[in-house]
Amino acid sequence: MTINLNIDRHANLVGSFWMIIAMAIFAIEDVFIKIVSESLPIAQTMILFGLGGSLTFACVALLKKERLLNPDVLSRPMRFRIFFEIFGRLFYALAITLTPLSAATVILQATPIFVVAGAALFFREKVGIRRWAAICVGLIGVVVIIRPGTDSFSMLSILALLGMLGFAGRDLASRAAPASISTSILGVYGFFAVFIAGVLLSFWEDTPFILPNAKTSLYLLGAILAGVSAYSGLMKAMRTGEVSAVTPFRYSRLLFGMAFGVLLFNEQVDITMLIGCGLIIVSGLFILWKRKKPTSLS
Repeated sequence: MTINLNIDRHANLVGSFWMIIAMAIFAIEDVFIKIVSESLPIAQTMILFGLGGSLTFACVALLKKERLLNPDVLSRPMRFRIFFEIFGRLFYALAITLTPLSAATVILQATPIFVVAGAALFFREKVGIRRWAAICVGLIGVVVIIRPGTDSFSMLSILALLGMLGFAGRDLASRAAPASISTSILGVYGFFAVFIAGVLLSFWEDTPFILPNAKTSLYLLGAILAGVSAYSGLMKAMRTGEVSAVTPFRYSRLLFGMAFGVLLFNEQVDITMLIGCGLIIVSGLFILWKRKKPTSLS
C-alpha cells in the first residue's frame, strides 16, 4: 500500500510538472501569435499556424504508423469537438490580438468552471448545491473582469468569453470522443480546426495575404513549435497523474499570461482584474476539491 501511494505521489508530481511546463509554453504561443498578428492579417496568421501544427502532428502520427483517417475520426463526438475547436480558436485568436493578453488569459481560466456546468447539464453528472454556488462565484469573477455597464467595458472583451465557451464545448466533446484516437491524431484535427477557422475569418476580413519577412516567419515558426509542444505536454500531464491532482496547475497559465502581458506589452493589471481573477481561481479550485471527495453531500 505504501509503495502504491508513493507511486501515485510520484506520478502526480511528474504530471503537475508537465502541466506547469505546458501552461508556460501555451502562454509563449499566445505571445508569438500576438506579435505575428501585428505584421500579418489575423486570418493569415491562423491559417499558417493551424496548417503548420496540423502537418507537424501528421508527420508524428505517420512515423508511429497511425491512420489519419478512420471511422472514429468521423464519429459524432469528434464532429462536435472540431466544431467547438474552430469556434473557440477563432474567437480566442481574435481576443489575444485585439485585447490585452492578460485579460484574455484570465477569462480563459474560467473554462473548467463551464466544463463542470456543462457536464451537469449535458452528461447529467451530479453537481451539488455547493459546487453550483462555486460555479456562480466563477461567473461573477468573469463579469467583474468584463465590467459590463462601466466606462471600462469593451465589446471586444466578449471575444475572449466566446473563445472560452468554445474551448469548454471542445473539452466536453473530448470526454465523449473514442479512446482509440491518439494524442497525435487529436493534434492533427485540433490544429486543422485552427486552419479552418482562419479560412472562415479570411472571408470576413477580406484582406490580401502578405508575404511574411524573415523575422515574422521566425515568430510564426516559434508559435507553431510552442503550440505543438504545449499540446503534447498537456496530454502528457493528463495521462501521467490523477486529473484532480494535476488540473489545478492549469491556473499557472494566469501567472505566465499576466507576466508576459505586463513585461512585453506594457499592459496594466488593476485591482478589479485581480479580484475577478481571484474569484475564478477560488471557484475552480473548490470545484476540483469537491470532486476529490465523492462521498461528500455536495
